[in-house]
Amino acid sequence: MFAAGAALALTGGPAHAQMSSSAPIVVKQEPAKDRWLKAEVIHADGVAIMVRDQKNSMDVTTFTYAPEIRDKMQQLLDRGGYQYGDKVKIRYQTGQTVALEVRGKPSKPI
Repeated sequence: MFAAGAALALTGGPAHAQMSSSAPIVVKQEPAKDRWLKAEVIHADGVAIMVRDQKNSMDVTTFTYAPEIRDKMQQLLDRGGYQYGDKVKIRYQTGQTVALEVRGKPSKPI
């Protein structure tokens, strides 16, 4: 008898759809903001640049180039490009790993 009561207690009643009469909640999304990262170059080539954050040496990020700066970066690489340890500033959008602009003076290739 106890088993029958426990079995009835565990089997819930019939499932009913829950209907909501309230309007959907609208969440405003703010556009991504451009940020600047002061960094030190680890490696740079025609596709991407790998840098270490100057404030946190454990933070290493690889940025690909936006189409707008790809030709400029290729021309820079043809002249020697950025070398290990060069200081750069990279403009990117929050949450993205695409470099929109790269500033910094490349050192002479060894």
